[in-house]
Amino acid sequence: MKLAERPVVLVVDDAAESIDVARGVLGSEFQVKAAISGTKALDIIASNPPDLILLDVMMPDMSGFDVCRRVKANPATAQIPIVFATTLSDTDSEAKGLELGAVDYVTKPYVPALLRSRVRTHIALFKQHVVLEQLVAERTRELVETRLEVIHRLGRAAEYRDNETGMHVMRMSHISRTIAVASGMSADQAELLLQASPMHDIGKLGVPDRILLKPGKLDPDEWATMKSHTTIGAAIIGEHTAELMVVARKVALYHHERWDGTGYPDGLAEEAIPCEARVVALADVFDALLSVRPYKRAWSVPETIEYFETQKGRHFEPRLVQAMLDNLDECLAIRSRFADA
Repeated sequence: MKLAERPVVLVVDDAAESIDVARGVLGSEFQVKAAISGTKALDIIASNPPDLILLDVMMPDMSGFDVCRRVKANPATAQIPIVFATTLSDTDSEAKGLELGAVDYVTKPYVPALLRSRVRTHIALFKQHVVLEQLVAERTRELVETRLEVIHRLGRAAEYRDNETGMHVMRMSHISRTIAVASGMSADQAELLLQASPMHDIGKLGVPDRILLKPGKLDPDEWATMKSHTTIGAAIIGEHTAELMVVARKVALYHHERWDGTGYPDGLAEEAIPCEARVVALADVFDALLSVRPYKRAWSVPETIEYFETQKGRHFEPRLVQAMLDNLDECLAIRSRFADA
């Protein structure tokens, strides 16, 4: 919430004379706005939230308690400090207001010095709260960016072992997000997959160069070692409760499983394969087919489409293949954006 140079106090009271008194007491130090009903107050709060609300309890159309409930129920306004103003002196009313989220109570007729002091104190605390929230948000953003950068660097480190540019992980992670959204994943889930998918081949760090870089066909023992990059990757990532790492581990471990159950390491089939791994498997192969490798030429787009049509229900989940093909232009645009140098 943006704070004005002179803090804004919204006085809500159905008695015009009470508003005038409050304006006279507070006007030299604060910008004072007024509403003569709870309904009008809510309109003002929604359109231009104040820094503090001085709220009368007893009003005819909507009580101060009802206004407070509405303000506190809205995440956009819940943090605004509310000070109740009333002629009531019973402790039950004070307790009720505080339970609803008010920060303080003042009684009418106002004692000028006391009212100014209370309003000044609570606005100062509110400003401090806003600043602290901004600092926490900024620090959190920095930590998230650092974490994502480490993940991308590790993913590219693994890719560099058998791909000179390392841009494959960038392309396949963005393509994974595109397929995820197109297949019905929420935006948050798709974003998480974008962040986790660069770790899919981290297990290659544990495969010897003589096998990983061998130009010819692997023998059975070498192929068994190559396939172990899935379990090595899962071991590198480890067991964590953080959602990002949970998804990264699933992707690393299961991105070579096949829809028909003929994949590895566990021979899972269909829905038993985590959805995130099914998406990454598709994006990974899509980008690899269209890219030049030391052992292959780049396939054309028509060749690639034909391949995926034949692999529906075999290597890949048919629904995901169709989602990718329906968004082919976007997937190809991602390849152009992160093209190999």
